[in-house]
Amino acid sequence: MKALLRNPVAFTEYTGGIRLREYQCSPMLAILKSVLAHRGLSFVIMFPRQSGKNELQAQLECYLLTLLSQTPAELVKISPTWKPQSQNAMRRLERVLQQNRIVQRQWRKENGYIYRVGSARMMFFSGAPEANIVGATASTLLEVDEAQDVSIIKYDKDIAPMAASTNATRVFWGTAWTSKTLLARELRAARQSEQADGIRRAFVLTAREVAAEVEAYGRFVAEQTARLGRDHPLVKTQFFSEEIDAEGGMFPPSRRQVMRGGRHAASGMPQPGCIYAMLLDVAGEDESASADSSGQVNRRRDSTALTIVQVDLSTLQDDLLRAPTYRCVHRRLWTGIKHTALYGQLHALIETWQPQVVVMDATGIGAGLASFLQKRFPNKVLPFLFNHVSKSKLGWDFLSVCDSGRWQEPNTGGIDDQSALQALFWRQVEGAQYRVDDSPGRLMKWSVPDGTRDPLTGEPLHDDLLISAALCAVLDGYAWFDPQPALLVPGQDPLFDLDSGEY
Repeated sequence: MKALLRNPVAFTEYTGGIRLREYQCSPMLAILKSVLAHRGLSFVIMFPRQSGKNELQAQLECYLLTLLSQTPAELVKISPTWKPQSQNAMRRLERVLQQNRIVQRQWRKENGYIYRVGSARMMFFSGAPEANIVGATASTLLEVDEAQDVSIIKYDKDIAPMAASTNATRVFWGTAWTSKTLLARELRAARQSEQADGIRRAFVLTAREVAAEVEAYGRFVAEQTARLGRDHPLVKTQFFSEEIDAEGGMFPPSRRQVMRGGRHAASGMPQPGCIYAMLLDVAGEDESASADSSGQVNRRRDSTALTIVQVDLSTLQDDLLRAPTYRCVHRRLWTGIKHTALYGQLHALIETWQPQVVVMDATGIGAGLASFLQKRFPNKVLPFLFNHVSKSKLGWDFLSVCDSGRWQEPNTGGIDDQSALQALFWRQVEGAQYRVDDSPGRLMKWSVPDGTRDPLTGEPLHDDLLISAALCAVLDGYAWFDPQPALLVPGQDPLFDLDSGEY
């Protein structure tokens, strides 16, 4: 027993049946050294998704509860939410305690949130902004899990004082996100302290270190990277521990270069044997257009934008991509046109191009136009409703399409209308900005900001062509090989694959 308690790695293996990986052992030993020597250090543990962060936490907690069972010790763990995150953390610790040969009959649960082994207690709390957790004490260890999702204000005001009376060791667990999170702030502080005294406090892993020990993990990350793109924010943060800016240009030069990968030409007519889809962003009609004696429409308004893509289904068979490629072949733009006239033109275009599916904005005033087209083409029209959640998901999904090389612009030159519209599309792309919330929902607000001027004309720059193109991401969920394809596209959390099954 004494030999095992002196060696936490052996304790975990021989009493719990779990053999820690090399990259898990180093942070565990560093944390324990600070706790047992009462050094009060602050650590940042940044692991990629599904690499064993949560299992390491539970094994560390079980070891400390066992080791300190004869000593009054209080350990506190904060999660961003009570349900499900705190509850999940409790279930993981409970599983480890039940499996541990030493304490499986000694531990008990109190008040629904406290786990006790002898005199040592582990308490779980929510770090949500509204949670009332003032007064709790972490005399031995304070853990903040998924620290990138815990408010800095909440930590400084309510959580940090828990460790103040004994200067308890603090550990911030999580995965990278933006540079403005609590995790990012503590990482900078840990690295500054490392430079001052040489004691390692920051343990930042990437998928490469994990794959060196777990070959299957390397294959999984390779698949996700191919599907989403190496520059996709989720790949950079969740797998390679690289922070992203919380706001900035949505399409940097590297992303735009990938989007220029098409070798095809724009076309005014469909080509035999090709599969097409239409993507329509609907603007409000200009009621004053018909009364304007000069015949000029209101150029300050945004426009209804149509993008026609050729759908290449060959990449559905790619073991890594498993999704279509979209080649832009034609664009149209209508400004200030009445929807009755627009309906006629869209009807003619659908008859001409015979798209397999038409994805169209059915939000607000666009609902009427979508309804008319859906009645006329019931097996083709797929309405899309914009709200802050659906637009955020559309933005994330479109970045995946772009970063994986599945959006391809035509190789168009000259001064024809398609070249002019493509040039306008690129100006909208360059003007697009985004802002990502630091909440667990990872909602992204993206657009060409109001007041942005077109660098070529000086007029207001909109994002209608860009949004029209982004609607191609909806097609990733379309049942292309179903003879009667379902037109309801189920939503999917972009972090689902990353969060499921984490140990």
